[in-house]
Amino acid sequence: MTNSNTATHRVVEITTPGKPEVLQVRTRDIPQPAKGDVLIKVAAAGVNRPDVLQRIGRYPVPPGASDLPGLEVAGTVEKVGEGVTEWKVGDRVCALTPGGGYAEHCIAPASNCLPIPKGFDFVQAASLPETYFTVWSNVFDRGGLKAGESFLVQGGSSGIGVAAIQIVKAMGHRVFATAGSEEKCKACEALGAERAINYKTEDFVAVVKEATGGKGVNVVLDMVAGEYIARECSALADDGRIVLIATLGGSKATVDMMEVMRRRLSITGSTLRPRSVEFKAAIAKSLRERVWPLLEAGTIKPVIHARFPLADAAKAHAMMEGGEHIGKIVLEV
Repeated sequence: MTNSNTATHRVVEITTPGKPEVLQVRTRDIPQPAKGDVLIKVAAAGVNRPDVLQRIGRYPVPPGASDLPGLEVAGTVEKVGEGVTEWKVGDRVCALTPGGGYAEHCIAPASNCLPIPKGFDFVQAASLPETYFTVWSNVFDRGGLKAGESFLVQGGSSGIGVAAIQIVKAMGHRVFATAGSEEKCKACEALGAERAINYKTEDFVAVVKEATGGKGVNVVLDMVAGEYIARECSALADDGRIVLIATLGGSKATVDMMEVMRRRLSITGSTLRPRSVEFKAAIAKSLRERVWPLLEAGTIKPVIHARFPLADAAKAHAMMEGGEHIGKIVLEV
């Protein structure tokens, strides 16, 4: 039997920055959990937009994190590091990871793991952490969405979008979403959006203003940026907040700052990956208390568009870049 220190496993490496084909299966030593970490035998890993950005060389790996893509996994705890008491070998968990999810084993901070919701398989569970942590942190913590307020998510059929629509709706808010086809709009409305707006044929500002009696929405979750920012300001209610989580439409924007001042608007944003383990642990606690019961009750459901074997990570990335998916793309290990 191979010594545990030299046991190997299959991983998917970014061999060089480039197109999906640069994702190649390689063999590496299985990593060992440090203090406070767990080693997870991965059953499934979610595919996310940051993985694509990392692959093309536009999303640097934080210091100390694995250079392998993959920010969320589900599987079984195989080893626990020093000081870990909340998990034991054999526990079924899903986890937010700093990287390394495209592999047969992955290290995750114990505090950034969550139990797999009752009745969920590994693929469903792997679709949760990155999107749910992102939505909770940005909509409720940073965006401060409060009782009685309304919400707009751009890209409602994306992995982030389908999570945001369901979570925000379940918390009792009016939800609006944008999407790029009638099929995607129907999917958003089926998930709980009061009105999904086809951004190719409709003006989301006009639709939102009409639906809210001219007031506008209180919080916008935006992954487009660019020229959308000025339009989102127009779609906001007074004291409204735009929270940016990506810049698919460009990182520069021209904004009327007099409008921002006069109507007390806020433009903020964040990236999750470089934040501290402790910051993410606080989000995990909120999710376990507020959202996991909704998943187990069936109020919120994971939306899986496609699943691929680990070796077909390139095909999964090509699908994500094609933009036709509704919901999550997951790798099965």
